[in-house]
Amino acid sequence: MPDTPPFQPAPTAVLDKDLRGFLERHRDLVTVIGKPVSIEHVGALSAQSERPILFNNIIEKPGFRLCDILVKHRCLQARALGVPESDYLRTLALRLRQPPRGLVTVDAGPVKEVIRTGADVDWTALPVPIHSDQEKHPYITAMNIVRDPETGFYNSSHAGTTPLGPRHGVVSFATPHTHRIIAKYRRMGHRTMPIALAFGVHPAYEIMANFSGLHMDLWGEMDMVGTLMQMDIEMVPCETIPLTVPAHAEIVVEGTIDLDSAEAFEGVVGPTSYYLPKTQTLPRMDVSAITMRADRPIYRNHQSCPATDHQVLPRLCHEAMLYNRLTEMGIEVTDVRFPTWGAALSCILQFETPRPGYVNDALMASMGAPWLNTKMVVAISPDTNIDDPGDVYHAIATRCDPARDLFVVPATRGSLYDPSAEPLEGYFPFRLVGKIGIDATAKTRFGKSDYDRIYPRHWGKVRLEDYL
Repeated sequence: MPDTPPFQPAPTAVLDKDLRGFLERHRDLVTVIGKPVSIEHVGALSAQSERPILFNNIIEKPGFRLCDILVKHRCLQARALGVPESDYLRTLALRLRQPPRGLVTVDAGPVKEVIRTGADVDWTALPVPIHSDQEKHPYITAMNIVRDPETGFYNSSHAGTTPLGPRHGVVSFATPHTHRIIAKYRRMGHRTMPIALAFGVHPAYEIMANFSGLHMDLWGEMDMVGTLMQMDIEMVPCETIPLTVPAHAEIVVEGTIDLDSAEAFEGVVGPTSYYLPKTQTLPRMDVSAITMRADRPIYRNHQSCPATDHQVLPRLCHEAMLYNRLTEMGIEVTDVRFPTWGAALSCILQFETPRPGYVNDALMASMGAPWLNTKMVVAISPDTNIDDPGDVYHAIATRCDPARDLFVVPATRGSLYDPSAEPLEGYFPFRLVGKIGIDATAKTRFGKSDYDRIYPRHWGKVRLEDYL
């Protein structure tokens, strides 16, 4: 197989520093809702949108705006990086292989225009929606920042956070890196851990914040945001905790995690759109300050169900990392996708098969990834439309011989959000589940013409609407 020439990304558009700039630059895609909307209806309305949506008139929270659906589709993800859609995955994969750019500390920024501390703090004043009928409390999905007490690196994720009072709530940390950082604080004798929640940042921050891989001894996610955006990232000191936060965020909540206590709490809707786990024991968070922009700050929501940014965002870096892993094997990858309709448990690999043997290696490499969301991995050829569930299913039905083109691996780590997985006694909330690899590619063992799809004459050249 001839060597593939190195990828040369197209010149990157200069990205905006903040969410406001992103929404304005891409206003051709943004649905702006000017009519009065109840906070009760925001989630259901957001989930019906396939493009960015901005609510300018929230009845119960007139001083705020709210946005959602910023990265659900490839075209939006490409705009977040300022590259053509065809270059998006390779660009993200390339930048994740580059060294961290680091952070720049500045004295002031837009997020400091309003500062509330002490008795003025009340995070229930923020426009936090309840995400489903099964949940009893509003649910925050903002990017959170914690600091490794040994390395000083800033780790970030989107841990679900529930306000239970004006200055009190609980946080569900699902990422192993955050748990390791908490363990370090405990070993060092600390009783609290500082944490900051950043609402309303450029979506490239959010893509990087959800990185999950071997990095803690080299850099934290925040150190790589500038690498991703190809610009210096300005951070301002917090008011009440020893952290810095994005200077151009819309809202920042400062607080501490109580390392000595935990609270029993009913569950929330997970990325699979099931109410799992039904109960949790979560650490307490105490809020000490809120800073924000003065001009109607934009609250960034991630509606958690049924198929929204909530399913896509934590897996975007996973796609790029799998792209890197497969290309190292000599595979010319067309795309890697964790589709919204795969319940955050399924991955699709799209590539041209160099010769027999590559498909199963690619499936095994992906199924053995360190995350808990590669329960079902499907390999397809470039002629299958990866964005069309029906076309992917057609490839599985017509290109997979179950006797030789799929395999099952039993007893692997299961997602805590997967109702088909077996709960592990003594290891709540984790589960045990099998994995399946499906080869739905056009097989080299048959004649290529067997896989030519047949369409009507002039298909795609004439349009029915022109005759109506």
